[in-house]
Amino acid sequence: QNGKEERDWSFKVIIVQILVMVFLCINVLLILTFFKKECFHTTARYILFAVSLLSDSLSLFTSDVLLILVHFNITIPVWVCIIISVLVLLYFTVTPVTLTVMTLERYVAICMPLRHGELCSTRRTMHCILIIHGLSSIPGIIIFSTFFASVSLSFYKQYHICAGEIFSIEIWQKHLRTAIYQIQFLIMCIIIVLSYVKILKVAKAASGENKKLTRKGLSTIVLHGFQLLLCLIQLWCPFIEAAIINFSVFENIRYFNYIMFYLAPKCLNPLIYGLRDECFFSALKNYASFGFYKTDIKQQNR
Repeated sequence: QNGKEERDWSFKVIIVQILVMVFLCINVLLILTFFKKECFHTTARYILFAVSLLSDSLSLFTSDVLLILVHFNITIPVWVCIIISVLVLLYFTVTPVTLTVMTLERYVAICMPLRHGELCSTRRTMHCILIIHGLSSIPGIIIFSTFFASVSLSFYKQYHICAGEIFSIEIWQKHLRTAIYQIQFLIMCIIIVLSYVKILKVAKAASGENKKLTRKGLSTIVLHGFQLLLCLIQLWCPFIEAAIINFSVFENIRYFNYIMFYLAPKCLNPLIYGLRDECFFSALKNYASFGFYKTDIKQQNR
């Protein structure tokens, strides 16, 4: 029975590796497409899209490393685990914060078109990327500050399986971690809902091409909201898993949660801006077909 469970779990890990590799290959192709076309480098939504792709790729890679270490029960020094976990926590938050900023960019483009060039310039977008990483680092700073204050120096030299649980020495630290993310995601959800309502009002008053543009903006914001919902549910997963006593059921639930609420939001990002955006999709087809498929991207941008 144990041998069968071990084979089943190994098969599940292999499935995860295949999914991660597929998502990483897609992200790399999209990132290369972004860097290949200069017109994307001066457009706020494409710059932010590239940031989210890089964030997703780093997040997928680091979390997959942790998954493999846990699966094979490989212990590493705590200080090494801290370095890996810092990246995981940072880029776990960078993606939803970037999605929120992308929603605001669509709000400005549709509701304040005359000020879009000023508010979403390349220079301001670069400053915005710094702000995104600054805001995304706040949860990690608080979590690791409480951890550093709770352990002795000798603890960092010990060997442990690298999992998030080792950074929560006391129960209140787990509650603090969840509360921080809940508040952060609640703020982001409010921003997305308000942006949707504002754009909806503009959509009702728009006509012709403007109506088509606003409807596309609304659908983009809905997809961003769905992504944030999946990310928010992921924060509740530890509470669901903690209530399960049976180890076999616990492993299956944890596997399902990882696929549904961690990997799934990562595949939505390329769909929203990589495939739905006509300009970017045309450049992607041109790049993927080695130049056999050619379109005038500048013409599509107009």
